[in-house]
Amino acid sequence: MTGAVKALGVLLGGAVAGFACAAPPLPATAPPQPAAPAPALPDTAGPVRVNLSDVVHADYRETVLKVVKQPTVSTKATAPDIVCTVQMYEWLFDHPDRVAAAWTRLKVPAVPIADAGNGLFAWTDENGSEVVWRTVGTFKDGRVWYATGKVKPGAATPSVPVKAVAILTHPQKAMKDGVASFSTSVQIFLVSDSKAATVALRLMGPAAPKVAEQGAEQFLEFFNGIADYVQKNPTKADALLATPPKK
Repeated sequence: MTGAVKALGVLLGGAVAGFACAAPPLPATAPPQPAAPAPALPDTAGPVRVNLSDVVHADYRETVLKVVKQPTVSTKATAPDIVCTVQMYEWLFDHPDRVAAAWTRLKVPAVPIADAGNGLFAWTDENGSEVVWRTVGTFKDGRVWYATGKVKPGAATPSVPVKAVAILTHPQKAMKDGVASFSTSVQIFLVSDSKAATVALRLMGPAAPKVAEQGAEQFLEFFNGIADYVQKNPTKADALLATPPKK
């Protein structure tokens, strides 16, 4: 689940970090190349249609729309339906730090996520990656996250500055006694003006969209895996999702 947490950490930092890790090592002085055109913009639709101009807070609206309209990388994924209590499922998206801690308690390797306060969450790794994100808009059955920071795929690789937007939707298909079936999907848009990222994307070629899609799928599994576990093991939920101890 380390890859999933990284995907969460940059809201698809895996789309750039994964490319750089999987691509052949770059030469010491890579020849200049024209920037690769951004993939076609996916519809901000899926199970729930979202008008970002109406949803995103005014302080972030211009930046979010720019990322969505001109991404370096964009992808989307849909998870298998998941059954969970409505209260718990929505709570998980408000507490990604607790979800990361839960994976660790289940003995699944996971990079820790910190609650930075005031609605901010932070992800760092041993290579020097640093990303923070927050919810910048909510709507019925979903939310919009915005992230900024840098991803450093390896100790010997350059940092890749990133801005990213994730549009998460989880409409309920049915509900009884507070328990619902959710059909969850995510659309992720990432921008980086790094030359290293551009070269890595070009080297990945046709494999790049698949790597991005896998990152988006892991993003959903990060939450759905824990939602499924606590639904099936309700007596373990409190201990599993307890506040991580301060270091």
